[in-house]
Amino acid sequence: MKTTRVCIYPKDVQRITGKTYTQARLYLKKIKKSLNKEEHQLLSIEEFCRYAGLPYDEVLRSITD
Repeated sequence: MKTTRVCIYPKDVQRITGKTYTQARLYLKKIKKSLNKEEHQLLSIEEFCRYAGLPYDEVLRSITD
């Protein structure tokens, strides 16, 4: 049985966007703030895709390769 990732991390955003790790971390922080999430809460891939306007399937494929 294959497990599917649910959360997205700065390293993933760095890989998708080409931003530096610090920029990716700040971008995720900005998304969390816009979604009224607390600092300790994780951000899902789906939430990231909705905010960034990127197709879920392509993002998932790029972070699991």
